[in-house]
Amino acid sequence: MTNLLSLVDVNLASAASFRPELALTFGTMAMFILDLFWKNHPARPARLATGALLVLGVAAALLVSQPTAPGSLFNGMIATDGFATFFKWLFLLAAGLTVLISAPGKDFPPARLGEFYALLMAMVLGLFLMASATDLLMVYLSIELVSLVSYVLAGFKKGDRRAAEASLKYVIYGGVASGVMLFGMSYLFGLLGTTSIGQLAGRIQHLQASGLPAAATKLTLVVAMVLITAGVGYKIAAVPWHMWCPDVYEGAPTPFTAFLSVGPKAAGFAVALRLFYGALSGPSAVTAGFGEAVGGLPWPAIIGVMSVATMTLGNLTALAQTNLKRLLAYSSIAHAGYLLMGLSAASDRGVQAIMIYLLIYVVMNLGSFLVVILVAEATGSESILDYRGLAKRHPLAATAFAVFLFSLTGIPPFAGFVGKWYLFVAVLDRVPGPGGNWYAVLAIIGALNSAVSLYYYVRVVRAMFIDQPYAEPRQAPATPLMYQLLLSASAVAVLVFGLWWTPMIDWTSASLQIFKG
Repeated sequence: MTNLLSLVDVNLASAASFRPELALTFGTMAMFILDLFWKNHPARPARLATGALLVLGVAAALLVSQPTAPGSLFNGMIATDGFATFFKWLFLLAAGLTVLISAPGKDFPPARLGEFYALLMAMVLGLFLMASATDLLMVYLSIELVSLVSYVLAGFKKGDRRAAEASLKYVIYGGVASGVMLFGMSYLFGLLGTTSIGQLAGRIQHLQASGLPAAATKLTLVVAMVLITAGVGYKIAAVPWHMWCPDVYEGAPTPFTAFLSVGPKAAGFAVALRLFYGALSGPSAVTAGFGEAVGGLPWPAIIGVMSVATMTLGNLTALAQTNLKRLLAYSSIAHAGYLLMGLSAASDRGVQAIMIYLLIYVVMNLGSFLVVILVAEATGSESILDYRGLAKRHPLAATAFAVFLFSLTGIPPFAGFVGKWYLFVAVLDRVPGPGGNWYAVLAIIGALNSAVSLYYYVRVVRAMFIDQPYAEPRQAPATPLMYQLLLSASAVAVLVFGLWWTPMIDWTSASLQIFKG
């Protein structure tokens, strides 16, 4: 009885620092209820969008009031640290932009807009938990929360064959990946007796000292980590777990595709950094021992091989795409490869480079999908051919899209160059040390892949500014003011932070603390 009361006290004390997540929980339920109350109201779409933004605003206000000192909640299941807080702000930014993008659009019937916003809030809650999870069970539960909502939203267009196909493929791939990951976690728990990420290293050292057969122990650890890697790799669309990505991106409603390309990917990297950097290859002697114990394999180099395969396949396959959503899907896979370079560096600078790149990626990728929405609403198509002459029909959209595409390539003076610069610096910093030749090769392959990506991005720019349309296009409808403001603000942000990146560096430097205990 005493232990039960003590557990209740701990959980009640933890709830005080869990307020942003509670706001999202109650906000999700409130959105469903408000959707019923406003069912026949003429201003229903505007009210629902305002309600969703209000929920995100309350969560943001509560996030500001959280203590800054690192700590743990609910008996070590969740961490409160600068690292998690950084990613939570990223998710709130992406969700807020998604609400604004979807509010004036035609991707959702007005009767289902409230459901979309409610499910989006639930998904943000799952992303919050992914960024904060310091226990393997919490990692699994949070990934499942995000995945289950994603399956529904991917097939949100009723009667659309592409949406149904996207949702089905997503469910199949996601279910297999989740099962494989959980199987790997069960191996770790059976061997080590803990699911706490912060305790894995110490338990392995104790296991080594216990006199168990070394070969069997290492083999079990390797198998467990490979299976867990499969689950995380599926979430970030890394090769060979990327196959769901193009079909889901193409079939899902475009506003959700935009969010899917940045939110879950960032959360997947938050999980990967806590596990692979915080537990496998961190700077301390304890975590270094854990990395050696897991089969004695060079895990940073293994992640580097994943990086090479991911960026190369993504870029080479994107060359042949004519559908913009599929092109951006393969581009997203390639960018996961670039981000894996920072994880392979296994250093604080590598972690910071990933955080900087993700911050920039949210703005330039959401902006790119906003242009796709604009053109699709005007032409009913997502083909590159329908971007011919866009600069004459819609100069703002064409100019902003060119800014986003050059930034995705990593050309100065756009913000994407800053992100890639820090990723390459993190890799090149490892050249003088052990395995330096491998890191030099990784940097060269990354540079070559950036050059390849320039080709398919410039194809779109050429179509917008140089090529003439095959036929005179229909008169495009008036662009909503919200879209014009979002495009302008996003393009300006990409340009400004490409020249003045000090705020990003300061913020990410202050957020590097990864709580492990």
